[in-house]
Amino acid sequence: MELEEAIRGRRTHKVYGSEAVDRQTLEELLELARWAPNHHLTEPWEFRVVGPRTLSALKAAAGPEAAVKLDRAPTLVGVSVVQSGDAIQDEEDLLATGCAVYAVLLGAHARGLVGYWRTPGFLRTAEGAAALGMRPGERFVALIHLGEQRQDQRPPGRSEVGDYVSFTP
Repeated sequence: MELEEAIRGRRTHKVYGSEAVDRQTLEELLELARWAPNHHLTEPWEFRVVGPRTLSALKAAAGPEAAVKLDRAPTLVGVSVVQSGDAIQDEEDLLATGCAVYAVLLGAHARGLVGYWRTPGFLRTAEGAAALGMRPGERFVALIHLGEQRQDQRPPGRSEVGDYVSFTP
């Protein structure tokens, strides 16, 4: 798959097949993440592939209404960024971690898988962070849902380049 095709063709999916993404594929996808640009090569991200015990803890932290959404995809990956306490470095590391998440989503798309970058509020709480296994100093970034495609998604409308780009003198 060509890069531009991958970028334009990737969609958010909320309906998945029942098969979990195999470990080898997950390792390949998470290996792509380390190639995301990151200032001073800090590699500030933490990826946690969610197993059954962690999923139960996440559901308890989420509460009944939000817990249902955790069953959408057969594979979940929690992503956090390790914060240093230096405001500038922390901002750069947060942005780098966002790039790493996108690399995983594009890699999944290139392999015929679909994904969803979620940011559920309960993972910004102490209980949610503990359920995911986050340590002090980590900030939640994403809960990636991954799986096999079960439905087609049409591309949403996009702004024209001139609506968001300016060329300064």
